[in-house]
Amino acid sequence: MSVTATSGTTSTTGQTTTTGEGKSVLGKDDFLNLMIAQMKYQDPLNPSDGTQYAAQLAQFSSLEQLTNLNTTMTSAESSNVSLVQSVNNTMSATLIGKQVKLDGGTINYNKEDSIELGYNLPANAASASISIVDSNGNVVKTINDIDKTSGDHKLSWDFTDNNGEKVTTGTYTFSVNATDGTGAALTTTVFKYGIIAGIKYDSSGAKLMIGNSEYSLGDVDEIVNP
Repeated sequence: MSVTATSGTTSTTGQTTTTGEGKSVLGKDDFLNLMIAQMKYQDPLNPSDGTQYAAQLAQFSSLEQLTNLNTTMTSAESSNVSLVQSVNNTMSATLIGKQVKLDGGTINYNKEDSIELGYNLPANAASASISIVDSNGNVVKTINDIDKTSGDHKLSWDFTDNNGEKVTTGTYTFSVNATDGTGAALTTTVFKYGIIAGIKYDSSGAKLMIGNSEYSLGDVDEIVNP
């Protein structure tokens, strides 16, 4: 329990008890000091109501219990986070050599030879193409000859642009533009495939080394057979 303070001092029958300058919330120690000050400076001819004092003691006891509970829960939460991270680090090592499906259309190019791109069509398409753009939004590659049947598909990109030149290292994104027989756009999803060559650990957790790039465990959508 906490008590909101409106000033840095508390007045009791003409006397002033400091509660801590600049505090906006009183803790259990401040609350206890207020109770002691109340007893110390009460009017001996008109003492405080015993019932009211008992209620204040009950409030103090509740405050103590809540504080201890909060401390225990904070400690447990910290332990759980460490345990989850430890389990993730251990499990991630078993993924080395596995081919995984990575969610999303972001490509981190760091001088790899090629990458397998994937996409899903909800229905047969009358037309479909892939556009790859750089971090500035410029289209560097358009792939027109792709499978137009419904379902999952994948193809390889060798990191060359429309002129056949290697693109510069950096971040790229790709998307699929598909329409049905009526010309209406189809909703598509995109992903990537890669083989995990190793695991790297840092303060944020395990990083999957795929090609020359790093991915987090959260990027893995599925473990697939080569």
